[in-house]
Amino acid sequence: MIGRRGARLEELEALYRSRFEVFARVAASVTGDPERALDAVQEAFATAVTKRRSFRGDGPLEAWVWRIVLNAARSDVRRSVTELGYGELPSANGRPEDDAELRMALARLPERQRTAVFLRYYADLEYASIAEALGISSGTVAATLNAAHAAIRTRLEGIRA
Repeated sequence: MIGRRGARLEELEALYRSRFEVFARVAASVTGDPERALDAVQEAFATAVTKRRSFRGDGPLEAWVWRIVLNAARSDVRRSVTELGYGELPSANGRPEDDAELRMALARLPERQRTAVFLRYYADLEYASIAEALGISSGTVAATLNAAHAAIRTRLEGIRA
């Protein structure tokens, strides 16, 4: 697919059908609300369909869609913060976690670190796709994940010590 311009509707539909739950879980980590996350993913795919001709084909289609999903989720958070004047800490993945300490450690990560963790371990994306989705280099992805791991480890060691 690299080198061609535009995304086909069939490709977007296949991605939507096969990865919707993963997109929704990661969006929930950004919005802090599974229902708002579903809305953000729906909005993102509507945007992707509308702007499919702008897909340059320089990277994977999924990474391009991830960027749109993350932007939609972030826009939702900005709207809610503006409307309410505050925001809650997002949950780990929109589902209750067995380990509340881990969930809190994840929630306290800076947004880019938290998003990179979810894209890597929940969406199972490779570093290059994460880099494309976040608009950063693969080296920055590695450094971001390393910093996130260190912060989580430090927090959990402090709690369990």
